[in-house]
Amino acid sequence: MTARDGPQDRYKAVWLIFFILGLGTLLPWNFFMTAREYFISRLVDPEMSHVGNQTGEATFTPSYLQSVFDNFMTLCAMVPLLIFTCLNSFIHQRIPQQIRISGSLVAIGLVFLVTAIMVKVPMDPLPFFVFTMISIVFINSFGAILQSSLFGLAGLLPVSYTAPIMSGQGLAGTFAALAMIFSIAIGAQQPESFIGYFTTACVTIVLAIVSYVVLPHMDFFRYYSMKDKTEYRVYNAELETKRDLIKKDENGMEQNNSKVIPVHNPDEQPSVIAIFKKLWVLALSVCFVFTVTIGVFPAITANVSTVLGEGNKWGLYFIPVSCFLLFNVFDWTGRSLTALFTWPGMNSCLLPVMVVLRVIFVPLFMLCNVKPRSYLPVVFSHDAWYIVFMIFFSISNGYLASLCMCFGPKKVLVHEAETAGAVMAFFLSLGLALGAALSFLVRILI
Repeated sequence: MTARDGPQDRYKAVWLIFFILGLGTLLPWNFFMTAREYFISRLVDPEMSHVGNQTGEATFTPSYLQSVFDNFMTLCAMVPLLIFTCLNSFIHQRIPQQIRISGSLVAIGLVFLVTAIMVKVPMDPLPFFVFTMISIVFINSFGAILQSSLFGLAGLLPVSYTAPIMSGQGLAGTFAALAMIFSIAIGAQQPESFIGYFTTACVTIVLAIVSYVVLPHMDFFRYYSMKDKTEYRVYNAELETKRDLIKKDENGMEQNNSKVIPVHNPDEQPSVIAIFKKLWVLALSVCFVFTVTIGVFPAITANVSTVLGEGNKWGLYFIPVSCFLLFNVFDWTGRSLTALFTWPGMNSCLLPVMVVLRVIFVPLFMLCNVKPRSYLPVVFSHDAWYIVFMIFFSISNGYLASLCMCFGPKKVLVHEAETAGAVMAFFLSLGLALGAALSFLVRILI
């Protein structure tokens, strides 16, 4: 049976389910980051808050926990993400995909439910800080398994079905940016207002769980997810029949010249190293895409100051709109474009070249109006330069990353596709971690 003989994805239902699962992968974490002001406000040292109010903003010194919150948040997010994405490349062969995906969704949902409840529970700064960091570790550990498993699952389907995961993740960032802007617009500073953020994440997780439960009932999904095993069983049945019929020729000699094409045994475990050798160009490409992106976003891009909005509302909205919203909207656009066309091709040398060329964005953003700065001059001071750079930076990130993730599982055999998806997800996470490390160096050079 060929792919053309298989069932069709009616109403794009499977595509939509993968989109929702992609949304559920990153929306919780994005909403967690959006609520940063809530976490910071609960880390105020009671003994210092009174001094801050009396002496004014100029001499106010944040508490130690407030000052290290961002550093610890990054550390507690990136390290588990990298470790568990790597582990999933191996454990996915031993733990059923249903347990990995549904279990991770339930675990993340429970973390957010507890976080929403904790909004109303009084707690001292240090215990609250520890609780928050443990929550971040849990979210990113299960999120890594979920993301890696989803890419592996999508690898079993046609190439276009990795795109909805990437597109859903892009939309998650857009939602978070809009939530940030909405929070500024209504001036929501009360901790109770953040219950809505965490509740929204819980609702999204429930929607993702329901979608995943429905997925195995789709004929289109069942056909592709079971295709390898079905072909193996059909081949074995045909082979046994031939062996029974073709015993000996008329001279009594056994026939041994019939050509047998080997078909993969689905119980055989594919080699991660062998798979990496087939897709190392795409794996390193997606790693480099995110290394460049996280190297400047948001560590550098969020510190750019406007030259047009001093003392007015544009100054208040400049970073939320020009940095976060613009990046997420065009990143989502780039990810979604791969559903329409996939250029350059899977084996084209142009793809890694385009990935490497994105490094130009690092010096371009460094030469924008980043403050404070010690060494480099400001070359692109006007806001328009920054906005133009951000548009091309974000759309190239989404498009090239999605292209690499779509092509990766298609560079290997059908039975290796799930492992290939997990390997690609690991290198995506490695790029995030390397980018976070690069951002410290880039900031020092400015």
